Amino acid sequence: TEDIASRLKSLIMEKQSEYQYDVLDMNIVLDHVHLLLDVNPRNTGGIFRIVNNIKGYTSHILRKEFSDLRSRLPTLWTRSKFISSVDSVSLEVVKKYIEAQKTI
Repeated sequence: TEDIASRLKSLIMEKQSEYQYDVLDMNIVLDHVHLLLDVNPRNTGGIFRIVNNIKGYTSHILRKEFSDLRSRLPTLWTRSKFISSVDSVSLEVVKKYIEAQKTI
């Protein structure tokens, strides 16, 4: 729903400093989320730890605040994720892709 998407966006934005990433772009669609993050490659644990932290934190808060998520879904996120660097394509190409996916 729009309420859940809005809350998810705010939760992701509020953890930028603590988890050491900057959100460059974000898109929430019905069954997944696109995040374009700026992460220092020297960050301890790297991008995998950051994404897992985001998933864990947002799942905990959203399932507490939106009881429908607890009753309708066994978990909010799967372990799956696709992570790629922007090295091979330009940042603008990735941003355009994310913008084109917006449905909510």
